[in-house]
Amino acid sequence: MTTPSEIVFLFDCDNTLLDNDRVQFDLQTHLEQEFGAENRTRYWEIFEQLRTELGYADYLGALQRYRLCAMTDPRLLQMSAFLMDYPFAERLYPEALDVVAHLGKWGPTVILSDGDVVFQPRKIQRSGLWDAVCGRVLIYIHKEKMLDDLQQRYPARQYVMVDDKLRILAAMKNVMKERLTTVFPRQGHYARDPDVIATYPAADLTVERVCDLIRAMDYREGRLVLSGE
Repeated sequence: MTTPSEIVFLFDCDNTLLDNDRVQFDLQTHLEQEFGAENRTRYWEIFEQLRTELGYADYLGALQRYRLCAMTDPRLLQMSAFLMDYPFAERLYPEALDVVAHLGKWGPTVILSDGDVVFQPRKIQRSGLWDAVCGRVLIYIHKEKMLDDLQQRYPARQYVMVDDKLRILAAMKNVMKERLTTVFPRQGHYARDPDVIATYPAADLTVERVCDLIRAMDYREGRLVLSGE
């Protein structure tokens, strides 16, 4: 049986440690250059339809579905290469790896993400995040519904979740209560949406950038200390 840690730090990937909005912008630009604006729009419509069906972003699945309408277009093979070989390490937020290392001084760090079983692991590996957390990576369809599995794999007295989605933080807090400290970096389009901010309760700690955690969080004598305390 795994010995429980005092504290475990959980990190979302997209728009928390990695600028996924920039990744999507680059993808849209590439699609328009290679296939034209109309086909770029079509791909993105399929992408959003599939996200609604599955509950997570599936870039390769959207490409597969797009292919059904373009079976004779050989450029699709290069499109898959663009996705799989994308330089994700260049899209990490400033000091993202430093934040993981900083919090890792006090307890295990874990990537806790949603996504498919091919592209999302590839993204985490190529970005350097997989190695940064020593392979402690969990990818679910709805991570906020998998908290029992999470706690069995990484038992701890206390948890910290860093995520750009207030919906996820609120759902996890509702289950784990005082054992979970929620951290909200206001990065990416979800985190800046005023309707989202008005809908969900505030996190225990809000920072403008994930790198702010190096200065905003400390751990002293078995107690997590947030800025302002």
